[in-house]
Amino acid sequence: MISTLTKSIYINGQWREVNSAKTQTIYNPATLEAITEIAYGGQEETKEAIDAASQAFPNWSGMTGRERSRILYKAAELMRKDAKRLGEILTTEQGKPLKEAIGEVKGAAGFLLWYAEEASRGYGEWIPSSTKSKRLLVIPKPIGVVAAITPWNFPSSMITRKLGPALAAGCTTVLKPSPETPLSAIEIVKIFEEAGMPPGVVNLVTGDAQEIGKEMLTNKEVKLITFTGSTAVGKYLMREASDTVKKVSLELGGHAPIIAFDDADLDKATTLAVASKFRNNGQTCICANRLYVHEAIADEFTALLKEKVEKLKIGLGLEENTDLGPLISEQALEKFNSHLDDALAKGAELVTGGSQWKGDLPGYFCPPTIVKNATDEMKVMREETFAPLFPIQTFTNEDEVIRKANDTDYGLAAYIFTENTSRTLRVSEKLDYGMIGVNDVFPSVPEAPFGGIKQSGNSKEGGHYGMDEFLEKKLISIGIE
Repeated sequence: MISTLTKSIYINGQWREVNSAKTQTIYNPATLEAITEIAYGGQEETKEAIDAASQAFPNWSGMTGRERSRILYKAAELMRKDAKRLGEILTTEQGKPLKEAIGEVKGAAGFLLWYAEEASRGYGEWIPSSTKSKRLLVIPKPIGVVAAITPWNFPSSMITRKLGPALAAGCTTVLKPSPETPLSAIEIVKIFEEAGMPPGVVNLVTGDAQEIGKEMLTNKEVKLITFTGSTAVGKYLMREASDTVKKVSLELGGHAPIIAFDDADLDKATTLAVASKFRNNGQTCICANRLYVHEAIADEFTALLKEKVEKLKIGLGLEENTDLGPLISEQALEKFNSHLDDALAKGAELVTGGSQWKGDLPGYFCPPTIVKNATDEMKVMREETFAPLFPIQTFTNEDEVIRKANDTDYGLAAYIFTENTSRTLRVSEKLDYGMIGVNDVFPSVPEAPFGGIKQSGNSKEGGHYGMDEFLEKKLISIGIE
């Protein structure tokens, strides 16, 4: 067992020890080796962090947007300059290839840069009154202390996508990162510290998820909880937050379909399908989970997709040219095998891949896998797999495939491959998803809103919309003579 302890509790500008002697070990999912140990905080530390954020709120919210933006600009620049080192840390704790990890870190810096620019644009409104003796003014005010709960699959970008707009709006924050990937969060907090963030504005608590979450949910000083993760946990947060009528901003699960029409550019479409499905080894909420291919191009599309998938290199994320790292955990690997076994038992045909990886690494590896002849009864066509398993189902009718694509409780992202402009608009309007990609599978950029509908969430992150979650609109009604 390792003996090093990484400080992971940051409250009111200080890296803290915790009262409990208990620690948590962080493992590399590729090698299963222990990386370090972190502090195991709980309700007491969370309350102290919330108190610190509450005390820091008047001064931070009272600063001008330009003053806040200077700190965010500096943090963005520090993150970008240190992208390689931060990427190596991310890869070690999460498993994704280094090129993806560095790309994520740079994207995370992009969110800080965007909201550094947006900090000065928290606009209000002057409303023309219906009476001469009244003037109506609407001003934006930061909501207060924000509790941010972030996931393991994008442990850097999900933090800045939440903290960036919250801080720009004038809110103070308490961050609880995923227990699988806290090291990236620690480094980001260090960057805020170096950038000159005042004490109490950003706080970090790692440890007992139930105890930390309980304090966040019940503490009246927390005005908003922003969460990215599973739909089941999102529903729990909504229920528990109701006692204090907190605002809850949720970005939840997805079950994204790709629809490849018969006029699709096959080379481009298959390249994009691979990029969507196998990015982060299929562990993204917006990655394609179902592939509908028009029967006229199905054989050629499948053969080309198989050829490209079989060129993907599996291995350690820090090794050059690695395309796929491990899954995050043994449970994730078990879910992959469960969905694959279910599909094969119900008549799917294996195109490539399978349940056994032939490599010699001890981590949670599995081969990128394609099955065809998928049917609606299969788990992989109904549930979020979060693994590199790609089912193909053919179709002939546009209306029917739209109905199938919409037949889910999820509504985060959907993708269309077509060269027909009329079809692009027609199908995009009919798909019940918060984001539609047309010959594009990367909708997440700092300047655009990201979010779903139905049980995939209730908010938007990114773009000028992203700051709206953290601002309340205050009416000032002025009677005049």
